[in-house]
Amino acid sequence: MSTVQATKRARSLLQRYLQELAANPLRTKAITTGTLCFLQEVLGSTIAGAPVKRPAKGASPILHILAALNINVKALKMAIYGFLVSAPMSHYLTGTLQKAFAGKTSTGARIGQIVANSLLISPVTSSVYLASMAIINGAKTFDDVIKTVKAGLFSVLRVSWVVSPLTLAIAQKYIPLEVRTGFALPEILWVPFFNSVQFVLGTYFNVRVKQQLRIAAAKKAAQEKKDEEKQE
Repeated sequence: MSTVQATKRARSLLQRYLQELAANPLRTKAITTGTLCFLQEVLGSTIAGAPVKRPAKGASPILHILAALNINVKALKMAIYGFLVSAPMSHYLTGTLQKAFAGKTSTGARIGQIVANSLLISPVTSSVYLASMAIINGAKTFDDVIKTVKAGLFSVLRVSWVVSPLTLAIAQKYIPLEVRTGFALPEILWVPFFNSVQFVLGTYFNVRVKQQLRIAAAKKAAQEKKDEEKQE
């Protein structure tokens, strides 16, 4: 396939996706976010070199195939989180923000949108994300969830307060919120842009966390081996 054909194919797929996004926004966002969250976990494990624990020999062949593809239960839980939690929350919160600033293109309005996103939306989405990750990672009680949110909220917000204003400013300047096609369907171009940014950053941080966990586990194992040798 030539470069021109590949470009046309990509544009056609993007147009079809945006048309579906316009016709069924919440459903499309839910499927997209669920898929991307699933891929983040799988790619994060693969890139970080953290293989999934192999199932027992007598386990179902499907479990062995999933393990060979670095797909574990957490990846499936991440897909559910993206589909049922992240996408609907982002849909309604971001939609409310966009409606509040619809038609306002002045510099003050753009700054106001960035500030509102940072101070109102980011704390909510970050708290829900941390609470969800606590549950996915095995938190058993409400207190465990609260402790996880308190421990990680500022770190997540610090990243969000850098990334979100930057991506929002780029979107405001270079990406039209809506365009029209020959079918007169509104196509929201911000959605795939923000999805792409979140996917890249999410995968990057996922890899970093898994690499740090591997290093910590290796150090712990080495220390335990030294301790055993001393006792002998």
